[in-house]
Amino acid sequence: MKDQPNAMAGRFPGLSSKLIATIIGVILLVEIVIFLPSVASFRTTWLEDRLQVGVVAARVLDAVPDVMALPRDLTDRLLNSAGAHAIVYRREGQSQLIELTNPVMPDTVVTADLRQGDLPSRVWGALDTLVAPPGRTLRVVGEGDLNESLVELLMPEAPLRRDMFDYSRSFALVSFGIAAVTAFVLYVLVSRLFIDPVLRVTRNMLAFRKAPENASLILIPSRRSDEIGILERELADMETELFSMLRQRRHLADLGLAVAKINHDLRNTLSSAQLLSDQVATLDDPKVQRLAPRLVTTLDKAIGFAQAVLDYGRETSIVPQFAPVNLRTLVDDAAFDARVAGNPLIAFDNGVDASLMVEVDAGQMGRVLVNLLKNAREALEAVPGEAQDFRIEARASADPERTVITLRDNGPGLPPRARENLFIAFEGSARSGGTGLGLAIAREITEAHGGTLAHVDEGQGTRFDITLPVRRTEG
Repeated sequence: MKDQPNAMAGRFPGLSSKLIATIIGVILLVEIVIFLPSVASFRTTWLEDRLQVGVVAARVLDAVPDVMALPRDLTDRLLNSAGAHAIVYRREGQSQLIELTNPVMPDTVVTADLRQGDLPSRVWGALDTLVAPPGRTLRVVGEGDLNESLVELLMPEAPLRRDMFDYSRSFALVSFGIAAVTAFVLYVLVSRLFIDPVLRVTRNMLAFRKAPENASLILIPSRRSDEIGILERELADMETELFSMLRQRRHLADLGLAVAKINHDLRNTLSSAQLLSDQVATLDDPKVQRLAPRLVTTLDKAIGFAQAVLDYGRETSIVPQFAPVNLRTLVDDAAFDARVAGNPLIAFDNGVDASLMVEVDAGQMGRVLVNLLKNAREALEAVPGEAQDFRIEARASADPERTVITLRDNGPGLPPRARENLFIAFEGSARSGGTGLGLAIAREITEAHGGTLAHVDEGQGTRFDITLPVRRTEG
């Protein structure tokens, strides 16, 4: 396995940093949503305070018969206390004005009507004040303390804008403080409940991946009953099963290597014994002539078993090399190799369409067909009694998704014991002395092609279906 040293570089580049950033981001987003109506309320309150000074000035105007008779220093103090350049008082269709001794001529005048109390208008007004260029003059309009009276103030916008920026800075500092404290508290809680267990599981997976045969690295699950607890227990069970499987696989690999060596030498020895038995069979001694066939048959079985074991180890480790193959030709070649084609006791019918092409490894898929046809031939030849009308047929059907190859014979069928152990090496043989490797090899080759090999019970005879997916080339 390839090591990944940077998979767990530290705590903060992973879930922890994302968690902190998410918490702070959400809190700041909430603070921004709160800030807009808050700064709008601050602006409204600030303007209402200035307007109250204008209301006081309006009362003074009401109390004086002639506004022009008011001392200039008094009117200037009233205006300076409101921060205004001029105050207009309107009542019963009449207007009264007081202004500074040295009037200021505004360049740009923006109206702030405090009679509009809806939130969108207030928020828009606050944003307009914050982003407005300097030098503007506000015309503040509000109701007086008497019925149907209005008070208007003309004042520079700069003091309001300055106070709003001061308020915004204070709000931002408080917001960042709240976000930092909240994020820290939530981080500590979430880390204890979620992040630390996830990091523990992740580190265990990375460590176990490097040394899956080290039993001390198997995760010890906690007593949690939530999803993380389930994850820990399932991971511990999986690591335990994988540990046992790898140990068993290693032992089987070592054993298989030893058996393969022994099997190879045994096959050579049996081949030599077979040559000797063939020479012995040529002798004229009656006893030798009677015993020699049995000796030859026994040696043939032993050699066949040794060869089957070697083939089983070799075939299951080769990756299929896919190429377009004519299926009818492949079936004909397999029938010849399995000694089915031309067999005097068995009629073979290849009903596969001559134009049907499949994309398979011709050598491996031919081995599958040979094993199935050979099993069918041996089953029919083992039927006791006189020769019967034995028959083996091959059929194929195809659609845009898959190709199904059917091999069927009209023999006695599979015995119950063979059906129970189909496709299990050394156990799935239907005849005495068989290894059961043929079907095991056939199934593994078919699965390596992405397909399935299945026995179909039709009540009479034996039928196997090979289902192969249609391979599509990308692009």
